[in-house]
Amino acid sequence: MIYSLYCLVAAKGLVYVFCIYGGPLLVVNGFLVLITLLQHTHPSLPHYHSSEWDWFRGALATVDRDYGILNKVFHNITDTHVAHHLFSTMPHYHAMEATKAIKPILGEYYQFDGTPFYKAMWREAKECLYVEPDEGDQNNGVFWYRNKI
Repeated sequence: MIYSLYCLVAAKGLVYVFCIYGGPLLVVNGFLVLITLLQHTHPSLPHYHSSEWDWFRGALATVDRDYGILNKVFHNITDTHVAHHLFSTMPHYHAMEATKAIKPILGEYYQFDGTPFYKAMWREAKECLYVEPDEGDQNNGVFWYRNKI
């Protein structure tokens, strides 16, 4: 791969290779990091110490978000991520159906945030700086996002 890119740079130039390879790579990876961050970061999501963690709690420690038209571009992993955590081997084309089925079953444990992703990104960057134990019980293994230093 590196040699192929080297040959392409030699033949077409660095700017050309950056435009057809480097730029798109940065954009795709930027979205991948942003989506992953926003799916697992929200003030209402708990984090668990190993003494409190189990598979089901871990699977529910994620949030579905609405990315508008980008939901379809990303094969709905953005707005069906809770179902993905619960049924990780399920094909993506069944994720919408599964999400509709699990919402009433999970009830209050289903997390959805309809905030536009650019606003959510800013909010999470400001409000979700670190985790600390629940205020009422310092011996509890459940941690919540905080932003006060």
